[in-house]
Amino acid sequence: MLTRFAIAPSGFKESLSAGAAAEAIAAGVRRVVPAAETDLIPLVDGGEGTARALAAQAGGRLVALPATGPTGERVGTHFALLPDGTAVVEMAAVAGLSLVPRELRDPAATTTYGVGELIRAALDAGARRILVGCGDSGTSDGGAGALQALGARLLDAYGLELPLGGRELMHLDRIDPSGLDPRLKDTEIRVACNPFNVLCGERGVARVFGPQKGATPTQVEQLAAGLEHWAHVLTRDLTRDLMRDLDVRTDLFTGPGTGASGGLGAGLAALGARLLPRFDVLLDHLDLDARLARADLVVTAEGALDHQTPRGKVPAEVARRAKRFGRPVLALAGTIGDGAHTVTATGVDAYSSILPAPVTLAEALGRGGEFLTDATERALRMIVLGSRLGPGDQALVVSGTQRPSSVR
Repeated sequence: MLTRFAIAPSGFKESLSAGAAAEAIAAGVRRVVPAAETDLIPLVDGGEGTARALAAQAGGRLVALPATGPTGERVGTHFALLPDGTAVVEMAAVAGLSLVPRELRDPAATTTYGVGELIRAALDAGARRILVGCGDSGTSDGGAGALQALGARLLDAYGLELPLGGRELMHLDRIDPSGLDPRLKDTEIRVACNPFNVLCGERGVARVFGPQKGATPTQVEQLAAGLEHWAHVLTRDLTRDLMRDLDVRTDLFTGPGTGASGGLGAGLAALGARLLPRFDVLLDHLDLDARLARADLVVTAEGALDHQTPRGKVPAEVARRAKRFGRPVLALAGTIGDGAHTVTATGVDAYSSILPAPVTLAEALGRGGEFLTDATERALRMIVLGSRLGPGDQALVVSGTQRPSSVR
Protein backbone atom coordinates (compact mmCIF):
# COMPACT_ATOMS: atom_id res chain seq x y z
CA MET A 1 0.00 0.00 0.00
CA LEU A 2 1.28 3.44 -0.89
CA THR A 3 1.62 5.70 2.13
CA ARG A 4 5.01 7.41 1.91
CA PHE A 5 5.71 9.72 -1.03
CA ALA A 6 8.97 11.47 -1.85
CA ILE A 7 8.09 14.47 -4.02
CA ALA A 8 11.23 15.76 -5.73
CA PRO A 9 10.44 18.06 -8.68
CA SER A 10 12.38 20.73 -10.47
CA GLY A 11 10.75 24.04 -11.29
CA PHE A 12 8.68 24.64 -14.44
CA LYS A 13 10.30 27.53 -16.29
CA GLU A 14 8.25 30.72 -16.25
CA SER A 15 5.40 28.90 -14.49
CA LEU A 16 6.23 27.21 -11.17
CA SER A 17 9.13 27.28 -8.76
CA ALA A 18 10.37 23.92 -7.52
CA GLY A 19 8.66 24.58 -4.19
CA ALA A 20 5.34 25.44 -5.83
CA ALA A 21 5.58 22.32 -8.01
CA ALA A 22 6.17 20.15 -4.94
CA GLU A 23 3.12 21.66 -3.19
CA ALA A 24 0.96 21.09 -6.29
CA ILE A 25 2.01 17.43 -6.51
CA ALA A 26 1.38 16.91 -2.79
CA ALA A 27 -2.14 18.31 -3.21
CA GLY A 28 -2.82 15.76 -5.93
CA VAL A 29 -1.47 12.93 -3.79
CA ARG A 30 -3.73 13.86 -0.88
CA ARG A 31 -6.81 13.70 -3.12
CA VAL A 32 -6.15 10.00 -3.58
CA VAL A 33 -4.37 9.10 -0.33
CA PRO A 34 -5.64 11.58 2.28
CA ALA A 35 -3.41 10.18 5.03
CA ALA A 36 -0.28 10.13 2.85
CA GLU A 37 3.10 11.02 4.32
CA THR A 38 4.54 13.49 1.81
CA ASP A 39 8.20 14.45 1.96
CA LEU A 40 8.57 17.57 -0.18
CA ILE A 41 12.06 17.90 -1.69
CA PRO A 42 11.99 20.79 -4.17
CA LEU A 43 15.19 20.54 -6.17
CA VAL A 44 17.26 23.27 -7.74
CA ASP A 45 19.67 22.59 -10.56
CA GLY A 46 21.61 25.82 -10.54
CA GLY A 47 18.89 27.71 -12.39
CA GLU A 48 15.97 29.82 -11.19
CA GLY A 49 15.48 29.80 -7.42
CA THR A 50 18.90 28.35 -6.53
CA ALA A 51 20.16 31.21 -4.36
CA ARG A 52 16.86 31.55 -2.52
CA ALA A 53 16.57 27.79 -1.94
CA LEU A 54 20.13 27.37 -0.63
CA ALA A 55 19.75 30.39 1.63
CA ALA A 56 16.57 28.92 3.10
CA GLN A 57 18.03 25.46 3.55
CA ALA A 58 21.29 26.64 5.12
CA GLY A 59 19.94 29.49 7.21
CA GLY A 60 21.58 32.15 5.08
CA ARG A 61 20.26 35.42 3.74
CA LEU A 62 19.59 37.09 0.41
CA VAL A 63 21.36 40.30 -0.53
CA ALA A 64 19.27 42.41 -2.92
CA LEU A 65 20.84 44.84 -5.37
CA PRO A 66 20.43 46.23 -8.90
CA ALA A 67 22.62 44.94 -11.73
CA THR A 68 22.80 44.79 -15.52
CA GLY A 69 20.21 42.42 -16.94
CA PRO A 70 20.61 40.28 -20.05
CA THR A 71 19.32 42.99 -22.42
CA GLY A 72 21.47 45.73 -20.86
CA GLU A 73 18.70 47.22 -18.73
CA ARG A 74 19.12 47.44 -14.95
CA VAL A 75 17.17 44.78 -13.06
CA GLY A 76 16.55 44.00 -9.43
CA THR A 77 18.46 40.87 -8.48
CA HIS A 78 20.17 39.14 -5.56
CA PHE A 79 22.80 36.72 -4.33
CA ALA A 80 22.86 34.61 -1.19
CA LEU A 81 25.28 34.66 1.72
CA LEU A 82 25.46 31.36 3.62
CA PRO A 83 26.56 30.97 7.26
CA ASP A 84 29.88 29.40 6.22
CA GLY A 85 30.82 32.52 4.25
CA THR A 86 29.96 31.14 0.82
CA ALA A 87 28.18 33.44 -1.62
CA VAL A 88 25.72 31.86 -4.04
CA VAL A 89 25.45 33.69 -7.35
CA GLU A 90 22.52 32.49 -9.43
CA MET A 91 23.11 33.51 -13.02
CA ALA A 92 19.42 33.11 -13.86
CA ALA A 93 18.58 35.84 -11.35
CA VAL A 94 20.43 38.40 -13.47
CA ALA A 95 20.86 36.86 -16.94
CA GLY A 96 18.09 34.30 -17.14
CA LEU A 97 15.79 33.69 -20.07
CA SER A 98 12.79 34.78 -17.99
CA LEU A 99 14.34 38.28 -17.83
CA VAL A 100 14.37 38.58 -21.62
CA PRO A 101 11.03 39.76 -23.06
CA ARG A 102 9.88 37.44 -25.83
CA GLU A 103 10.16 40.16 -28.45
CA LEU A 104 13.82 40.72 -27.44
CA ARG A 105 14.99 37.12 -27.40
CA ASP A 106 18.22 37.32 -29.33
CA PRO A 107 21.09 35.36 -27.73
CA ALA A 108 23.52 37.14 -30.05
CA ALA A 109 22.80 40.37 -28.16
CA THR A 110 22.24 39.32 -24.52
CA THR A 111 25.00 39.52 -21.93
CA THR A 112 26.31 37.97 -18.72
CA TYR A 113 27.68 41.33 -17.55
CA GLY A 114 25.37 41.24 -14.53
CA VAL A 115 26.83 37.90 -13.41
CA GLY A 116 30.22 39.56 -13.09
CA GLU A 117 28.62 42.41 -11.16
CA LEU A 118 27.09 39.93 -8.70
CA ILE A 119 30.45 38.20 -8.23
CA ARG A 120 32.06 41.58 -7.57
CA ALA A 121 29.29 42.45 -5.08
CA ALA A 122 29.88 39.14 -3.31
CA LEU A 123 33.58 39.99 -3.05
CA ASP A 124 32.62 43.40 -1.62
CA ALA A 125 30.54 41.56 0.99
CA GLY A 126 33.65 39.67 2.09
CA ALA A 127 32.99 36.33 0.40
CA ARG A 128 36.07 34.37 -0.61
CA ARG A 129 34.14 31.27 -1.65
CA ILE A 130 31.63 31.75 -4.45
CA LEU A 131 29.26 29.17 -5.87
CA VAL A 132 27.86 30.11 -9.26
CA GLY A 133 24.67 28.32 -10.24
CA CYS A 134 24.31 27.82 -13.99
CA GLY A 135 20.96 27.17 -15.61
CA ASP A 136 17.94 28.79 -17.29
CA SER A 137 20.17 31.30 -19.05
CA GLY A 138 19.11 33.75 -21.73
CA THR A 139 22.65 34.35 -22.98
CA SER A 140 25.24 32.92 -25.34
CA ASP A 141 28.28 35.17 -24.86
CA GLY A 142 30.67 32.61 -23.39
CA GLY A 143 30.83 34.55 -20.14
CA ALA A 144 32.49 37.46 -21.94
CA GLY A 145 30.23 40.00 -20.25
CA ALA A 146 31.00 38.57 -16.82
CA LEU A 147 34.73 38.89 -17.43
CA GLN A 148 34.28 42.47 -18.61
CA ALA A 149 32.38 43.32 -15.42
CA LEU A 150 35.25 41.81 -13.43
CA GLY A 151 37.78 44.06 -15.13
CA ALA A 152 39.04 42.18 -18.18
CA ARG A 153 39.30 44.25 -21.36
CA LEU A 154 38.18 42.53 -24.55
CA LEU A 155 39.76 44.38 -27.45
CA ASP A 156 39.30 44.30 -31.21
CA ALA A 157 42.07 44.69 -33.80
CA TYR A 158 41.98 48.48 -33.34
CA GLY A 159 42.38 48.29 -29.57
CA LEU A 160 38.76 49.24 -28.94
CA GLU A 161 36.64 47.60 -26.26
CA LEU A 162 34.13 45.11 -27.63
CA PRO A 163 30.43 45.90 -27.12
CA LEU A 164 28.40 43.41 -25.10
CA GLY A 165 26.85 40.32 -26.67
CA GLY A 166 27.84 37.03 -28.24
CA ARG A 167 27.75 38.40 -31.80
CA GLU A 168 30.79 40.51 -30.99
CA LEU A 169 33.08 37.60 -30.14
CA MET A 170 34.21 37.10 -33.74
CA HIS A 171 35.76 40.59 -33.58
CA LEU A 172 37.86 39.77 -30.50
CA ASP A 173 41.58 40.21 -31.10
CA ARG A 174 43.01 39.96 -27.59
CA ILE A 175 42.15 40.00 -23.90
CA ASP A 176 43.89 42.39 -21.51
CA PRO A 177 43.55 40.80 -18.04
CA SER A 178 45.53 43.48 -16.17
CA GLY A 179 42.40 45.12 -14.80
CA LEU A 180 40.82 41.95 -13.39
CA ASP A 181 39.72 42.30 -9.78
CA PRO A 182 42.79 41.21 -7.77
CA ARG A 183 40.60 39.58 -5.13
CA LEU A 184 39.77 36.82 -7.62
CA LYS A 185 43.23 35.33 -7.05
CA ASP A 186 42.34 34.63 -3.42
CA THR A 187 38.80 33.45 -4.08
CA GLU A 188 37.58 29.90 -4.62
CA ILE A 189 34.97 29.87 -7.38
CA ARG A 190 32.91 26.74 -7.98
CA VAL A 191 30.46 26.49 -10.83
CA ALA A 192 27.49 24.13 -10.44
CA CYS A 193 26.74 23.11 -14.01
CA ASN A 194 25.49 20.38 -16.29
CA PRO A 195 28.65 18.48 -17.30
CA PHE A 196 27.00 17.40 -20.56
CA ASN A 197 26.99 21.00 -21.81
CA VAL A 198 30.10 21.80 -23.83
CA LEU A 199 31.13 25.01 -25.53
CA CYS A 200 32.08 23.93 -29.05
CA GLY A 201 31.44 21.24 -31.64
CA GLU A 202 28.30 19.67 -33.02
CA ARG A 203 26.90 19.35 -29.49
CA GLY A 204 28.13 22.80 -28.58
CA VAL A 205 25.93 25.14 -26.62
CA ALA A 206 25.05 27.43 -29.55
CA ARG A 207 23.67 24.57 -31.64
CA VAL A 208 21.88 22.76 -28.81
CA PHE A 209 20.39 25.69 -26.91
CA GLY A 210 20.61 28.67 -29.26
CA PRO A 211 17.24 27.98 -30.93
CA GLN A 212 15.54 27.74 -27.52
CA LYS A 213 16.77 31.24 -26.75
CA GLY A 214 15.50 32.70 -30.02
CA ALA A 215 18.44 32.24 -32.40
CA THR A 216 17.77 31.75 -36.09
CA PRO A 217 19.70 29.01 -37.95
CA THR A 218 22.08 31.66 -39.31
CA GLN A 219 22.63 33.11 -35.84
CA VAL A 220 23.28 29.64 -34.44
CA GLU A 221 26.21 29.16 -36.79
CA GLN A 222 27.49 32.68 -36.14
CA LEU A 223 27.36 32.10 -32.39
CA ALA A 224 29.05 28.71 -32.74
CA ALA A 225 31.90 30.27 -34.71
CA GLY A 226 32.18 33.15 -32.24
CA LEU A 227 32.35 30.83 -29.23
CA GLU A 228 35.05 28.72 -30.86
CA HIS A 229 37.08 31.87 -31.51
CA TRP A 230 36.42 32.94 -27.92
CA ALA A 231 37.82 29.64 -26.65
CA HIS A 232 40.98 30.11 -28.75
CA VAL A 233 41.60 33.61 -27.40
CA LEU A 234 40.79 32.64 -23.80
CA THR A 235 43.26 29.77 -23.99
CA ARG A 236 45.95 31.98 -25.50
CA ASP A 237 45.58 35.14 -23.41
CA LEU A 238 44.46 34.03 -19.96
CA THR A 239 47.75 32.51 -18.95
CA ARG A 240 48.74 30.08 -16.24
CA ASP A 241 49.21 32.97 -13.86
CA LEU A 242 45.44 33.48 -13.90
CA MET A 243 44.67 29.77 -13.54
CA ARG A 244 45.52 29.71 -9.87
CA ASP A 245 45.36 25.92 -9.51
CA LEU A 246 46.80 24.07 -12.49
CA ASP A 247 45.02 20.89 -11.38
CA VAL A 248 41.69 22.39 -12.43
CA ARG A 249 42.69 23.59 -15.86
CA THR A 250 39.97 22.80 -18.35
CA ASP A 251 39.79 22.21 -22.07
CA LEU A 252 37.81 25.35 -22.84
CA PHE A 253 36.46 23.94 -26.11
CA THR A 254 34.79 20.68 -25.10
CA GLY A 255 35.54 20.23 -21.41
CA PRO A 256 32.59 19.12 -19.26
CA GLY A 257 30.43 22.08 -18.29
CA THR A 258 32.18 24.63 -20.51
CA GLY A 259 28.93 25.28 -22.37
CA ALA A 260 26.94 25.89 -19.19
CA SER A 261 24.70 28.96 -19.37
CA GLY A 262 25.65 29.89 -22.91
CA GLY A 263 29.35 29.32 -22.29
CA LEU A 264 29.60 31.11 -18.93
CA GLY A 265 31.29 27.94 -17.69
CA ALA A 266 34.19 28.43 -20.12
CA GLY A 267 34.64 32.08 -19.23
CA LEU A 268 34.80 31.36 -15.49
CA ALA A 269 36.99 28.29 -15.99
CA ALA A 270 39.53 30.55 -17.69
CA LEU A 271 39.77 32.38 -14.37
CA GLY A 272 40.46 29.12 -12.55
CA ALA A 273 36.93 28.28 -11.46
CA ARG A 274 36.12 24.62 -10.89
CA LEU A 275 33.32 23.31 -13.10
CA LEU A 276 31.49 20.71 -11.01
CA PRO A 277 28.49 18.45 -11.73
CA ARG A 278 25.61 20.46 -10.36
CA PHE A 279 23.94 17.64 -8.50
CA ASP A 280 27.15 16.78 -6.64
CA VAL A 281 27.22 20.38 -5.42
CA LEU A 282 23.54 21.10 -4.85
CA LEU A 283 21.77 17.89 -3.84
CA ASP A 284 23.92 15.88 -1.48
CA HIS A 285 23.46 18.29 1.42
CA LEU A 286 19.70 17.59 1.25
CA ASP A 287 20.19 13.98 2.41
CA LEU A 288 18.34 13.14 -0.78
CA ASP A 289 19.29 9.49 -1.05
CA ALA A 290 18.04 8.62 2.44
CA ARG A 291 14.76 10.43 1.82
CA LEU A 292 14.19 8.60 -1.46
CA ALA A 293 14.97 5.27 0.20
CA ARG A 294 12.16 5.78 2.73
CA ALA A 295 9.47 6.34 0.08
CA ASP A 296 6.94 3.89 -1.34
CA LEU A 297 6.72 6.04 -4.49
CA VAL A 298 8.95 8.79 -5.81
CA VAL A 299 7.30 11.56 -7.86
CA THR A 300 9.47 13.94 -9.84
CA ALA A 301 8.58 16.58 -12.41
CA GLU A 302 9.96 19.17 -14.80
CA GLY A 303 8.72 21.50 -17.51
CA ALA A 304 9.65 19.12 -20.34
CA LEU A 305 10.68 15.50 -20.79
CA ASP A 306 12.60 14.80 -23.98
CA HIS A 307 15.89 13.47 -25.33
CA GLN A 308 17.82 15.99 -23.21
CA THR A 309 16.34 14.81 -19.91
CA PRO A 310 18.82 11.94 -19.39
CA ARG A 311 21.65 14.42 -19.96
CA GLY A 312 21.77 15.93 -16.51
CA LYS A 313 18.17 17.00 -15.82
CA VAL A 314 16.46 16.65 -12.43
CA PRO A 315 14.01 13.78 -13.24
CA ALA A 316 16.84 11.61 -14.55
CA GLU A 317 19.05 12.29 -11.52
CA VAL A 318 16.19 11.58 -9.10
CA ALA A 319 15.35 8.35 -10.93
CA ARG A 320 18.95 7.15 -10.93
CA ARG A 321 19.23 7.71 -7.20
CA ALA A 322 15.85 6.18 -6.43
CA LYS A 323 16.72 3.04 -8.38
CA ARG A 324 19.66 2.38 -6.05
CA PHE A 325 16.98 1.52 -3.50
CA GLY A 326 14.53 -0.14 -5.87
CA ARG A 327 11.97 2.63 -5.56
CA PRO A 328 9.35 3.18 -8.32
CA VAL A 329 9.49 6.58 -10.00
CA LEU A 330 6.72 8.60 -11.66
CA ALA A 331 7.72 11.62 -13.75
CA LEU A 332 5.30 14.39 -14.74
CA ALA A 333 6.03 17.10 -17.28
CA GLY A 334 4.48 20.10 -18.93
CA THR A 335 5.34 18.68 -22.35
CA ILE A 336 6.47 15.32 -23.67
CA GLY A 337 8.99 15.87 -26.46
CA ASP A 338 10.99 13.81 -28.92
CA GLY A 339 13.00 11.09 -27.25
CA ALA A 340 11.08 11.22 -23.97
CA HIS A 341 11.02 7.42 -23.91
CA THR A 342 14.74 7.45 -23.16
CA VAL A 343 14.01 8.54 -19.59
CA THR A 344 13.00 4.97 -18.75
CA ALA A 345 16.65 3.96 -19.07
CA THR A 346 17.48 6.30 -16.18
CA GLY A 347 15.00 4.60 -13.85
CA VAL A 348 11.72 6.41 -14.58
CA ASP A 349 8.98 3.76 -14.51
CA ALA A 350 6.15 5.89 -15.92
CA TYR A 351 5.78 9.40 -17.26
CA SER A 352 2.95 11.64 -18.37
CA SER A 353 2.17 15.16 -19.51
CA ILE A 354 0.19 17.32 -17.13
CA LEU A 355 -1.80 18.99 -19.91
CA PRO A 356 -5.41 17.74 -20.08
CA ALA A 357 -5.97 19.07 -23.63
CA PRO A 358 -4.33 21.38 -26.15
CA VAL A 359 -4.03 24.83 -24.55
CA THR A 360 -2.27 28.08 -25.35
CA LEU A 361 1.19 28.67 -23.94
CA ALA A 362 -0.16 31.47 -21.76
CA GLU A 363 -2.79 29.17 -20.28
CA ALA A 364 -0.29 26.36 -19.73
CA LEU A 365 2.05 28.70 -17.85
CA GLY A 366 -0.71 30.43 -15.89
CA ARG A 367 -2.47 27.24 -14.79
CA GLY A 368 0.63 25.12 -14.24
CA GLY A 369 -0.09 24.41 -10.57
CA GLU A 370 -3.68 23.40 -11.25
CA PHE A 371 -2.68 21.13 -14.13
CA LEU A 372 0.09 19.51 -12.09
CA THR A 373 -2.23 18.75 -9.18
CA ASP A 374 -4.87 17.25 -11.47
CA ALA A 375 -2.29 15.20 -13.37
CA THR A 376 -0.88 13.83 -10.13
CA GLU A 377 -4.33 12.73 -9.06
CA ARG A 378 -5.00 11.03 -12.42
CA ALA A 379 -1.69 9.20 -12.44
CA LEU A 380 -1.97 8.09 -8.84
CA ARG A 381 -5.49 6.74 -9.32
CA MET A 382 -4.16 4.59 -12.15
CA ILE A 383 -1.33 3.36 -9.95
CA VAL A 384 -3.73 2.52 -7.11
CA LEU A 385 -6.04 0.71 -9.54
CA GLY A 386 -3.10 -1.32 -10.84
CA SER A 387 -2.09 -2.26 -7.31
CA ARG A 388 -5.59 -3.64 -6.64
CA LEU A 389 -5.60 -5.91 -9.67
CA GLY A 390 -4.41 -9.45 -9.20
CA PRO A 391 -1.58 -10.79 -11.39
CA GLY A 392 -4.08 -12.41 -13.77
CA ASP A 393 -6.08 -9.20 -14.10
CA GLN A 394 -2.94 -7.22 -14.81
CA ALA A 395 -1.86 -9.63 -17.53
CA LEU A 396 -5.26 -9.39 -19.17
CA VAL A 397 -5.22 -5.61 -19.05
CA VAL A 398 -1.78 -5.49 -20.63
CA SER A 399 -2.66 -8.00 -23.37
CA GLY A 400 -6.02 -6.36 -24.07
CA THR A 401 -7.93 -9.66 -23.86
CA GLN A 402 -11.08 -10.38 -21.89
CA ARG A 403 -11.46 -12.91 -19.13
CA PRO A 404 -13.31 -15.94 -20.55
CA SER A 405 -16.66 -16.86 -19.07
CA SER A 406 -16.70 -19.66 -16.52
CA VAL A 407 -17.50 -23.05 -18.03
CA ARG A 408 -20.37 -24.86 -16.34
